[in-house]
Amino acid sequence: MEEKVEQALNTIRPGLQADGGDVELVGIDNGKVQVRLVGACGGCPMSTMTLRYSIEAALKQLVPEVKSVEAI
Repeated sequence: MEEKVEQALNTIRPGLQADGGDVELVGIDNGKVQVRLVGACGGCPMSTMTLRYSIEAALKQLVPEVKSVEAI
């Protein structure tokens, strides 16, 4: 599952990187994916929306085993 999640993250990374940010996979536990937002995304006031509506939505669509995504 980790490989699938990394591949899915790679599909959304270019958009994050275009704005000076990125996302790192920290871990996966029972379908709960933990990520770290870095760069501009780490301190952005819109990071919660990016996490829910971009990252979590894409991961759930591309990797059906994903139940939730949490930033740590």
